[in-house]
Amino acid sequence: MDIASLIGLVVGFVLMIFGIVYDDGGVNFGVIFNFLNAPSALITFGGAFCAVLSSYSLKDYIKNLTAISRIFKPPVVDEAGTIKNIIDLSNVARKEGLLALEDAANDLDDEFLKKGILLIVDGTDPELVRGILETELMCMEERHKDVIGFWENIASMGPAWGMIGTLIGLVNMLQDMSDASSIGPAMAVALLTTLYGSILANWLSLPAAAKMKANTAVEVKIREVMIEGLLSIQAGENPRVIEEKLKSFLAPKDREALSKNDGGEEADG
Repeated sequence: MDIASLIGLVVGFVLMIFGIVYDDGGVNFGVIFNFLNAPSALITFGGAFCAVLSSYSLKDYIKNLTAISRIFKPPVVDEAGTIKNIIDLSNVARKEGLLALEDAANDLDDEFLKKGILLIVDGTDPELVRGILETELMCMEERHKDVIGFWENIASMGPAWGMIGTLIGLVNMLQDMSDASSIGPAMAVALLTTLYGSILANWLSLPAAAKMKANTAVEVKIREVMIEGLLSIQAGENPRVIEEKLKSFLAPKDREALSKNDGGEEADG
């Protein structure tokens, strides 16, 4: 579980509540009820989610809505470990031939890497191998972008529907201004929809979309490492050369850790 997302949402909400109830050195929890209004919530949250619903099929809408759980599940990625696996595979190919990789592929947990190995074993043309793997990578990105776009749409609809709710409240308030004492409370209720819209966008939707983008970037990067490594193996490159090529994807401190693990075994074939 990604504890950072949970901490960010919980602590952010707690700080917002604290800002509401804190007053002149004291805490007054009673003022929380001033920020609760069912019609305002229905207009803002209901309007935002229903407006986005009209842009998707019901199946896609439910899928994208439930995808919010992904922000709590970081991609399981071990870049250094993946590179070491590729180097080990390159040593097997160099010593025993490409056909020996088929047995090694059975021990791999990553389906993307396994698919690439099997394509190589089958003697697929290198350009075709690259094309197949990059197409799969592109399709994965598109699926993720669709989910990210969904939450970005929610983020844009929240403030918009908050403003709609505020305008509705103002119209109702201006219809009857005979009682001056009711203007203030009526204005406060009207502004609540704007507040709700901002909370929906900036507390939940935009952070969720940003986290999904970051997770996607991590998954794309590790698959790019796999593609380059697999094509290098197919080209018969020296394991040491492959190691140095793939280490360029890593941060300097991670490169040092990989070097200590002796990724490539053969220096001169």
